Amino acid sequence: MQIWMSLILVVQILSALTMIVLVLIQHGKGADMGASFGSGSSGSLFGASGSANFLSRSTGACATIFFLCTLGLTYLGNSQSSRATTGGSVLDRPALAASGPATGVIPGAAPAASGAVTGPAGVPAPAAVPAPATVPVAGAASAAPATAPK
Repeated sequence: MQIWMSLILVVQILSALTMIVLVLIQHGKGADMGASFGSGSSGSLFGASGSANFLSRSTGACATIFFLCTLGLTYLGNSQSSRATTGGSVLDRPALAASGPATGVIPGAAPAASGAVTGPAGVPAPAAVPAPATVPVAGAASAAPATAPK
């Protein structure tokens, strides 16, 4: 089964690259790249009809091959995954059971000291941080009245 998936994947990649080249070669409204393959004269590489008919049919054939390879890979990938599990879909499998109720304890954290203030669910409350002391800045006007030294 794995050899078929690999083979189809190689064909899909080759058809995608061929399709990219064919699309870039085609004659656009403003570009004349397709003229090098005979979009105008009857004695050209692709005959009197020019390259437009040949290139558009080739691009359609590559797109069909690419689409069929994509469907084949999807089918083979789905059939392999359904054989490996009991259910055919993720939605068919039962949900995993919860390991237990949430305790609010952080794994690896040091336990709270006895008598410590705790928040909801036993989580220690954050410690109160004292306000920073104000330091007077040189040259700044202070709010306190200045007193003269005696």
